[in-house]
Amino acid sequence: MRMLKIAAVVIAPLLLLPSTALPRSTYAPATLDYYFTLDWKVVDSPKGPVIEGFVYNRYNVRTDRMQLSIDQLDAAGQVVGTTSTWVIGGVPPNNRTWFTTHVPRAASYKVEISSFEWVNRGGA
Repeated sequence: MRMLKIAAVVIAPLLLLPSTALPRSTYAPATLDYYFTLDWKVVDSPKGPVIEGFVYNRYNVRTDRMQLSIDQLDAAGQVVGTTSTWVIGGVPPNNRTWFTTHVPRAASYKVEISSFEWVNRGGA
């Protein structure tokens, strides 16, 4: 019993550490393409590059807590960094929502949906 308590004391703080895992989609790209379209561009601002655009929801169910993953790519197309941003307010059914975020300077970018939740339409 004493070993169990010692193990719990040693392991518990480790569970509180932040995750170093980068956000990646848990959905197959073809599945996401069926439901969503991303339309974005890079614009310069006084504080550096900004990615802005829309997420289009082509399905009849609202989404919430949508997070986008943004890969920064070098001239050879290799990932040199990754950031993420939230789509504030979710995406209404058959509609779109605007997003914008500052990103580190890179040769190019890749934006993809890394996570989201379908919102119940009021039924049980």
